[in-house]
Amino acid sequence: MEGGLTLSALEQLNQRLVAYIDLSHVQSLLNWDLQVYMPTEGAEERGEQSATIRRLAHEVLLSDETARLLEEAKSQTAGLDADSDEAAMIRVIDRAYTKERNVPADWVSRFSRVTSLAYDTWVKAKSRSDFALFRPHLEEVVRLRQEYASFFKPYEHGYDPLLDDFEPGMKTAEVQAIFRSIRPAQVALIQAIGQAQPVDDACLHQAFDPAAQREFSLELSQRLGFDFSRGRLDISPHPFTTSFGQGDVRITTHFAPAYLGMSLFSTIHETGHALYDQGIPLAYRRTMLADGASMAIHESQSRLYENLVGRSRPFWTYFYPRLQQRFPTQLAGVPLETFYRAINQVKPSLIRIEADEATYNLHIMLRLELEIALIEGSLAVKDLPEAWNDQMQANLGLTPPDDAQGVLQDVHWSSGDIGYFATYALGNLVAAQLWEKINADLPDLAQQFERGEFGALLEWLRQHVHRFGARYLPKTLIQRATGTSIDPAPYLRYLNEKYGEIYRL
Repeated sequence: MEGGLTLSALEQLNQRLVAYIDLSHVQSLLNWDLQVYMPTEGAEERGEQSATIRRLAHEVLLSDETARLLEEAKSQTAGLDADSDEAAMIRVIDRAYTKERNVPADWVSRFSRVTSLAYDTWVKAKSRSDFALFRPHLEEVVRLRQEYASFFKPYEHGYDPLLDDFEPGMKTAEVQAIFRSIRPAQVALIQAIGQAQPVDDACLHQAFDPAAQREFSLELSQRLGFDFSRGRLDISPHPFTTSFGQGDVRITTHFAPAYLGMSLFSTIHETGHALYDQGIPLAYRRTMLADGASMAIHESQSRLYENLVGRSRPFWTYFYPRLQQRFPTQLAGVPLETFYRAINQVKPSLIRIEADEATYNLHIMLRLELEIALIEGSLAVKDLPEAWNDQMQANLGLTPPDDAQGVLQDVHWSSGDIGYFATYALGNLVAAQLWEKINADLPDLAQQFERGEFGALLEWLRQHVHRFGARYLPKTLIQRATGTSIDPAPYLRYLNEKYGEIYRL
């Protein structure tokens, strides 16, 4: 009883799952500290701490009382409008419960220990460009993810359960079909650009003081709408965003002293993620709806801000004079148009997070193919560096000179996030779809950017994406926001129009 009223089963269920949500946020906090501040010798104990937290969360979610309340709540809410918060809450809880029920508690603990140690070793291995150091940890991660997939048999493909963790309802075959449909057009664009007059990006490759980069990163993020009373910006080897609730959303970036583009676009990218997390309604706080619809939707927000906003001419019409003030020696004599073309240079590169828009998806396709092969067992971890290098040569005409610039460049595998990479490319497609609709609804958006006004864009995203949290499945959210299902056409139109103009194709 509460205030003389009997709580419904759903209300009781939500109250019970507060402990699960709190434990999940504690786990996120441990992971944030692992990647930002934790001393290197803390990895083993951190692994044990993470295993304990994950085991406790697992037990709360799968308790008999949770199961009873879930079934009772389903019965009480039967017939509700599928668009209602209550129906959505049941769907999200039921999905989490069903997936977790398939996974033994012992696996959960082992996975937490292994990935904590794997991350620490990955940092060391990358700094030394030594894949052999990381290899045994990655072999264990792959074995655990293969084991995880086996808990969900039968399936169409062994990679499906892993992809579903990040993109609910998406199948491997669907992603492969989408990638096959866009690959020829992207390759043709890259080939056409390769025969055009090259763009010079030398202005980005100078000595840029990291402290000044940090100050400008803070300005960028705040101007775009990030609320620093509910978040912070730190440094990590690989930029990321994490949320411990709507009141504590944290982003990290990385400062390269000799390359300005790293911090600029990492910061804008992560700000896009953070704005999504900060835009989830406070009414969803400490419930299962206080999350994004999927990682592709999350990546659509970060990629939209990073590329469609952050690499646009109107954006830098406003920000470039401020950047020149920060770095007068390096940029005072560089015209805006030169800078704009430099940040949009198309040139096959070794590093995914430094890749231009036209080649970026090829990096993702490479990783997807390798991940699928690892899970299928057709590729052994020991052969991964060679396979990586072969694919880089075939896809981008480049061969990494060392493992740090090749197979060790991404953090995701050390965290066990096999299944994640495809969402970056899907996010690109969704971002372009949203962008067409946004510009139709806000026809003076470019003029707003030139004045340094980004509030109308954020409000549109709040109304059409952020405020729903995890209320809708990603496919439903895309349909509601754009009027169509996921469609590569807007993305290809955007690339061809933008780079056709820059390279005079």
